[in-house]
Amino acid sequence: MNCSIVIRAYNEEKHIGRLLHGIRHQTLKDVEVILVDSGSSDSTVSMAESFGARVERIRPEEFTFGRSLNLGVQAATRDFVVIASAHVYPVYPDWLASLLHPFEDERIGLTYGKQRGPESAKFSEQQIYHQWYPDASKLRQETVFCNNANAAIRKSLWEQNHYDETLTGLEDLAWAKWAREQGYGIAYVADAEIIHVHNETPQDVFNRYRREAMAFKQIYPEAHFNLYDFARLTTMNILSDLWHAAQERMLSKNFSSIFWYRFMQFHGTRTGYRESGLLTPQLRDTFYYARERKTKDGTKRDVEPIRYDK
Repeated sequence: MNCSIVIRAYNEEKHIGRLLHGIRHQTLKDVEVILVDSGSSDSTVSMAESFGARVERIRPEEFTFGRSLNLGVQAATRDFVVIASAHVYPVYPDWLASLLHPFEDERIGLTYGKQRGPESAKFSEQQIYHQWYPDASKLRQETVFCNNANAAIRKSLWEQNHYDETLTGLEDLAWAKWAREQGYGIAYVADAEIIHVHNETPQDVFNRYRREAMAFKQIYPEAHFNLYDFARLTTMNILSDLWHAAQERMLSKNFSSIFWYRFMQFHGTRTGYRESGLLTPQLRDTFYYARERKTKDGTKRDVEPIRYDK
């Protein structure tokens, strides 16, 4: 099964090399790599070109996640399009093969794989990864949840419905909702595992969840998130994280980050629900161009993982 890989990037020279190295070491060799760059001023583009990637460019002032993906998918020449963020990298050499395998069922329209954080990831973020990306695959899941940091679609379906370019995030969820309405299934593949690298400040966490909440409210106008929801979810998740951290003998190291991470997560969510539709140029810069990240080794299967240089 052949595929195109679309990578969205902005100043990702610290991380994109690992992803490109991981792609080169996949069991599936017939791949086309397309980098959609939104104005990088570092060596991101030259690094991608050195690995044979084709580069498509989008101006920073025109960037949205949906618009950049539409540009990349339009440039793709293969039947299946894998979508990956530039700050992820695959754990195993069968990542692509595993991610594409469910497409043998013609009624599967979208697949997405497991995500884990590096050792440097905040404890609360790791808890979120374990909650959203379990160890067991589900080849026909009931919900439309997915994530375009590590996903694949049929290009023929995209040709019927492009990604929503007006959303501040969650363009993947909106597209999955449409695909489900057309009768196509969504497959979660635990073996298609990547490491997703965030090194976020409290303000970064706030901005990310704020942006995604604005998009969620646009997709589901009937949704709500009030002060009670904020207080209840913040408290419940802090207590859960503290308990799990204590069980894993990691409480002292993660005590303060658990509090600020969960507070900013749900403070950002509540703020985003209240500001839905108010995307300004200043918010655009905050949402899309304030990033800094780090990396890790992943969990193990019977398959020998890819070896990366430290």
